[in-house]
Amino acid sequence: MRVITQHTLGAPEVLTVVDAPEPRPLPTEVLVRVRAIGLNPLEARLRAGEFPLLGRPPFVLGWDISGVVEDAPGTWRFRPGDEVFGMPLFPRAANGYAELVAAPALHLVRRPAALSHVEAAALPIVGLTAWQGLVDLAGVGEGDRVLVHGGGGGVGHVAIQIAKALGAHVITTASAGKREFVEGLGADEVIDYTSADFAGAVRDVDVVLDTIGGDTAERSLKVLRPGGHLVTAVAEEDTGLIAAYEAAGLRFSGIAVDPDPVALRGLVGLVEEGGLRVHVQETFPFERVADAHRLLDDGHLQGKLALTL
Repeated sequence: MRVITQHTLGAPEVLTVVDAPEPRPLPTEVLVRVRAIGLNPLEARLRAGEFPLLGRPPFVLGWDISGVVEDAPGTWRFRPGDEVFGMPLFPRAANGYAELVAAPALHLVRRPAALSHVEAAALPIVGLTAWQGLVDLAGVGEGDRVLVHGGGGGVGHVAIQIAKALGAHVITTASAGKREFVEGLGADEVIDYTSADFAGAVRDVDVVLDTIGGDTAERSLKVLRPGGHLVTAVAEEDTGLIAAYEAAGLRFSGIAVDPDPVALRGLVGLVEEGGLRVHVQETFPFERVADAHRLLDDGHLQGKLALTL
């Protein structure tokens, strides 16, 4: 089979398509013939050596996959021919940039007809991050005021829709060019971060979801109501920030997304009810992974990117 690997850290050009042995699924695992792979900014950071999650190369990136079960030894959950998607093994290496992936059956769910393979592959990491942050950690409910930072991006565009489905009033930061996009997702208020400071434009927020980093979480102190809750996917281990929130009487939660079939099925339910759509800005053939990573490096994506096989 073909896989995309790298033998050194660096620019997108280090990603190389090579031949490799097919993986052998263990009992409770399935072998998935991959049809599409979702790409995430984290993978660009790993490729470049900015974040040592996978250690030193060589390694194979990728977690978000959608495809068809080819073999299912020792598991009752799926049979050959079932179409599935998910985010197996994260944060351990899942070797998702490949034609075949061996994955725990428990980390996958059936692909609904409402999602193409490309859309399904684009959903798991961003969808689970948003769901676990807003539903599991923050417990967002009817009438809550929720601020989603970076509403036009991967996590953000899904988070807006989840928060709306939960009955929240949704405020988001986004560039002027993405205003129509995020309003179409259900955002009630849009703050153009290129021309306005959200910290001076918003008050009495119940929950802030931060996927931006930098000083965003610190500045969000000013917009939360007493007892409000920050959920961050990028500054979860910042002890100084945690202390600042506790001193202000605010809640602080860091989220490190993990495989969760219950949440995945919740996302599927929203899709099937018409409350969630996945936006894929562009798809690339498997062989053009370097071109896709150049877009990841540029940032400012609208939704997600995907590879197709």
